[in-house]
Amino acid sequence: MPPAGEDRLTILVRDGGGDRILEGAYSLDCHPPGGTHPRARAACKRLDELTRYGRSPFAPVPPRSDCTMIYGGPATARITGSWAGRPVNARYNRVNGCEIARWNRLRPVLPDVGH
Repeated sequence: MPPAGEDRLTILVRDGGGDRILEGAYSLDCHPPGGTHPRARAACKRLDELTRYGRSPFAPVPPRSDCTMIYGGPATARITGSWAGRPVNARYNRVNGCEIARWNRLRPVLPDVGH
């Protein structure tokens, strides 16, 4: 388990469509869970599930990926901070099927904006 305070993220969500999204800026501390994120414990658990050696839970969609041309809405997010001893600076949107899947994989770190 990492030392307290090592896993600290800031999450900024914009253009999510009103009441169905947690819009704004949130802090998320893990190990132990805390911060202003409304589902900190569940968000930290999800990040722990996705964290594997050599693979970041925040990795972008690989270049040249075949993605469905589905538009998931105008929601965007940015996650910055530190996770598992590494800096994080990740941007999210819902402009195609790959980006929607990437967003959804991180729920509840990112809010559920599905229709």
